[in-house]
Amino acid sequence: MSKRLLSGIQPSGELHLGNYLGAIKQWISLQQVHESLFCIVDLHAITARQDPKKLHENIRRVAASYLACGVDPQESAIFVQSSVSAHAELAWVLSTFTQMGELERMTQFKDKSKGKGAGQINAGLFTYPVLMAADILLYKPTAVPVGDDQKQHIELTRNIAERFNNYYKTETFVVPEGVFPSSGARIMGLDDPTAKMSKSAPSDLNFISFSDDADVVRKKVKKAVTDSGSDVTAGDDKPALTNLLTIYSLLTGREVSDIEKDYVGKGYGDFKAELAEVIVEWLAPVQLEMKRYLDDPAQLDIILAAGTEQANRIAQVTLDEVYKTVGLGY
Repeated sequence: MSKRLLSGIQPSGELHLGNYLGAIKQWISLQQVHESLFCIVDLHAITARQDPKKLHENIRRVAASYLACGVDPQESAIFVQSSVSAHAELAWVLSTFTQMGELERMTQFKDKSKGKGAGQINAGLFTYPVLMAADILLYKPTAVPVGDDQKQHIELTRNIAERFNNYYKTETFVVPEGVFPSSGARIMGLDDPTAKMSKSAPSDLNFISFSDDADVVRKKVKKAVTDSGSDVTAGDDKPALTNLLTIYSLLTGREVSDIEKDYVGKGYGDFKAELAEVIVEWLAPVQLEMKRYLDDPAQLDIILAAGTEQANRIAQVTLDEVYKTVGLGY
């Protein structure tokens, strides 16, 4: 079997620097050596109520973001999850191979349902990991490049695949391997180095959005939380500086140790000012490319239609195989 990878991001808001450094940056190099499919997972987004017009706009902005960051439509398929009905169909079958206890133990479910009564938690939020497993297993990928926070979901997907294969004594599903970045696997919030950067964070000072202009970037980085002391160094006792140095390193390709040498005898203010410029310099061409795609909706539609056709072709073969194995249809 040829190497194939699949990954995706929710269109629940503007993408941010954490999305790029934790996931998309991996995609760019991996697409050169894998048959690649990159999904915009809109079905996952509706576990929280969305404004329909805004969701539609976000889907297109995420597609433009993928392209602007370097996902090549000649190398990779970009498609919208809900345009491939096999995702929802396979999720139902896989839900019958998933135990309630497994879903109750999912860390993200615990976090998102914290402080809510049973009447405030929708079933979609609870079964979200099963749909994610369907997203992956439909395409029989050998690699699933995701952020560090998705390890538990990948493990559940592997368990479901093995359970199905063992029960029917088949090799219907490829048991996937998660691919995690060696550094920057989890970019933390600028305002809280103990929580990952997230577009759903209470404050927009948490993240650098793809839509932030240069002045906003400078303001956010200037206000970023730092650690006690004044030395610009990374370490377990300096989570905030470690996070900021990681961002600097990943955007420039320089080792953290080399960056630290540049700031010997300098303070946090100098470092943060220069980090802001590094981010502004990286973000400027990405924003220009996003605008180019969003200003040409016909071209974006062509790219998404081609990706959808490729995804549907692969997904339907898997779904037919699953239905035949289970005994569904006639």
